[in-house]
Amino acid sequence: MRSIYPFAAIVGQEEMKLALLLAAVDWRISVLLRGDKGAGKTTAARGLATLLPHPSPFINLPIGATEDRLLGGLHLERALKGDPALKPGLLSEAHGGVLYVDEINLLPAHLGDALLDTASSGVNVIEREGHSASHAAEFVLLGSMNPEEGILRPQLLDRFALAVDIAATFDPAMRQTVIERRIAFERDPSIFQVQWSPMEQQLRDQIIHARNRVHKIVCSNDILAQITASVCDSGVRSLRADLAAVRASIAYAALAADETVTTEHVSTVLPLVLAHRSSNHGRPPTPRTEPPAQHPAPEKPTKTPDEGGQSNVGDALTRIFTPKEVQTFALRPSFDDPSSRGASARTPTPQPGPVVGARRTEAPGEVDIRATLNHAVMETGNIQPKVSDLHERIRTRAIGTRYLLVIDSSGSHAPQERMRLVKGAASNLLTRSFKNGDEIVIIVFRGTSAQVLLEPSRSLNEATTVLEYLPTGGRTPLAHALDLARTYLTPTTVLILLTDGRANVPIGPGDPWQEVLEIAAQIRTAALVIDTENTTERLERSRQLAEVLCAEYVRLESPELSNAVVLASLKPPVGAKR
Repeated sequence: MRSIYPFAAIVGQEEMKLALLLAAVDWRISVLLRGDKGAGKTTAARGLATLLPHPSPFINLPIGATEDRLLGGLHLERALKGDPALKPGLLSEAHGGVLYVDEINLLPAHLGDALLDTASSGVNVIEREGHSASHAAEFVLLGSMNPEEGILRPQLLDRFALAVDIAATFDPAMRQTVIERRIAFERDPSIFQVQWSPMEQQLRDQIIHARNRVHKIVCSNDILAQITASVCDSGVRSLRADLAAVRASIAYAALAADETVTTEHVSTVLPLVLAHRSSNHGRPPTPRTEPPAQHPAPEKPTKTPDEGGQSNVGDALTRIFTPKEVQTFALRPSFDDPSSRGASARTPTPQPGPVVGARRTEAPGEVDIRATLNHAVMETGNIQPKVSDLHERIRTRAIGTRYLLVIDSSGSHAPQERMRLVKGAASNLLTRSFKNGDEIVIIVFRGTSAQVLLEPSRSLNEATTVLEYLPTGGRTPLAHALDLARTYLTPTTVLILLTDGRANVPIGPGDPWQEVLEIAAQIRTAALVIDTENTTERLERSRQLAEVLCAEYVRLESPELSNAVVLASLKPPVGAKR
């Protein structure tokens, strides 16, 4: 039997441990753990299962699981014997315990929908080939993910009651404690577990007592008013947020052996409720009914908010320009060519679409009953199939595009309000190209560094809002922007770079432009460079950058921008610069 690292021995990560204990008190409180690998997400999930009333199963849902394996399906052996019956799946096995989905953002969409529907209702209904059955499925649902490997659809993200962002500590003393405990556990798990058993039992008793009293906790109207007001102030529309906050507050009060929910309980759980629902990735937004006022530049500035490099006057001249409509073309690339794939990114699991066909197989992952019976009847005239008659369902694979917009928002785009055209072009590219399942990432560079204004998102409205309120001013840290963009490459990324190429902020001690070219030479993905330069003496640096990237090149005001040019030319030619 595999030894489980004690939950009580986990160092730090107080928010994560609190969220998991709340889920242990009320199984309806599902928890999403987001963070880097090696931060202890799986260890905590396994440890939690040992604190639940025994016997408490821990089910680790594999990403490659079929729908029949998850929900339940036709009992194949009995069906082949002429006695069709349903058999339960992993949801039935998880009843009363923990169902853990590692890398849930890579789980096929149809499985994610079915999983969360069952997790919220506590009942799983199986319907297969004219047979129907239902069973209780009350389990603690835990999901984990690394946001850099893709995101969850907003509809699925909202179904998680709580979310915790997890990162390994940079405190040397705490890291040392983590390593010391881990080494002690690996050397002798039994002794280590005995040492921590008193604290484990204390947590177990605390959970049992909290479960017994959770239905007696009083949540007053004043507390409900506080919760709903906080959710509204955070700009969250979904009523699931209010319900999650109420349930989590009640569970926290029960865990603390209090009789009523207090303001302190609410203020503790609200960040976990809003972390994945409010905009700005967990930071509650400031409600805004009107666009921010534009700050006019001085009539006669001593220096244009440009890139000269000898003065920082331009850094202080920050303005916000509204987008100007620009005619663009639709971007629908193909990713069959392996040379267009990002070298540094992990290949995401394609999201399965509808069933499109079937094939014969001796070990089907998902049996197609209709095709199997048809084959049996046609071959033998007997409705009772054999193993050789089995057919498997085949699902299409729909791979969404990740549009990675890297936008130059430096001061050189302030004269003649050129930034309005830049914003308009970027906005129209997204509007015309975006399809369901696509992702958008927006990186902006100005001043001394680049920053990610929009993490991978499937919300077109969120992306256009980010563009609308994008400020302009300062210098041009183009090298940092490209270096940051490399971390967001996936096999289906289209890099769209809008810049005049006037790089003047180095990452190291070298020449800024040479740094740009060196980093660009390491980027392997489909790319488009839109040259925004509008000066009498053109440097043509954007064109040079496009050549290094093996990217399609077009000027912002060129007629080519309005042509129906397909992005086949965006893919780097096979063997080019690689």
